[in-house]
Amino acid sequence: MTEAVADARRWHALPSPFPMKRGGALVDARLAYETWGELSATRDNAILIHTGLSPGAHAASNAEDPSSGWWEGMIGPGLAIDTDRWFVVCVNTLGSCKGSTGAASINPATGETYRLDFPDLTLEDAANAAQDLVRALGIARLACLLGNSMGGMTALAHLAQHRGCARTHISISTAPQAQPFAIAIRSLQREAIRLDPQWDEGRYDDERYPEAGMSIARKLGVITYRSAMEWVGRFARIRLDAERREDDPFGAEFEIESYLQGHARRFVRSFDPNSYLYLSRASDWFDIAEHGGGDARAALAGLGIERALVIGVETDILFPLSQQQEIADGLVAGGTAVDFVALDSPQGHDAFLVDLERFGAAIARFLGSL
Repeated sequence: MTEAVADARRWHALPSPFPMKRGGALVDARLAYETWGELSATRDNAILIHTGLSPGAHAASNAEDPSSGWWEGMIGPGLAIDTDRWFVVCVNTLGSCKGSTGAASINPATGETYRLDFPDLTLEDAANAAQDLVRALGIARLACLLGNSMGGMTALAHLAQHRGCARTHISISTAPQAQPFAIAIRSLQREAIRLDPQWDEGRYDDERYPEAGMSIARKLGVITYRSAMEWVGRFARIRLDAERREDDPFGAEFEIESYLQGHARRFVRSFDPNSYLYLSRASDWFDIAEHGGGDARAALAGLGIERALVIGVETDILFPLSQQQEIADGLVAGGTAVDFVALDSPQGHDAFLVDLERFGAAIARFLGSL
């Protein structure tokens, strides 16, 4: 007998058709989301979280699903995002494969999986979908809109398209627009997937799956998510014991190689390759300047946020601290009271997922002052 898997996800039906920024529309599309805490009688205590590329809506454990979430230890009673005070909503990004409509979903027009027939996806589309959910929950204005990594860019798109939708904003390790290094890395990740013969122009299945391409893409990502400082501290030049080495003259020989292989194995079958391609490209396309007449600073200044917390990490090579400073400066130019926090965490871009003590302290301090 198969044991039922707990699932706290809820689903929101988007307007049908749901128009997309670059053309086309989705029919009968939906968003997956989860919630924690209680919405106040005045509906003024809601925090919406936009996630990075790969996480789902399960940010933390709850009564319906006690399994650990991707931000476990940050959200809950008495934690940095205190659910005794805040009603927290985490949405799975439109285009993802974690419950929301995306390339891995069924196209109602054909009865078949969308695959590459899914319309061009932008972070603006993801933001518009999330705002529709906010309205459906009866929330006129969010107390805080929070985004990290790709989700931080989605949050900026959200604020730019729906001015006044949130009173405050928490921006974590993100960017006002994709820069060449990040674009180059994501381009190589997409190329690795598309060059895998098993990808077959998006027509793979469980039997013929682009495992090698997804593995390389994940390894490239993990390399950029952490810092060289951490790699040296954790692995140095430690070699694998003889019994752990592959029977291949060019197989894994160092601990760092084994670590990357382990990460890749856990990821490749847990995320749809076509969805990965769509979200990755949407990240490259995003530029807040499009919402400010070609001027990023003007766009940021026009977001209309009362207060903001902008957090960056000095060792982040994917979303460098200079981009966090650009966001903070742009918000200040628009009259937003900004708390700028630069952390020296050695974990690089992934620090917001693992260095909960320092990130949690900054977030708790900011939310506690509201």
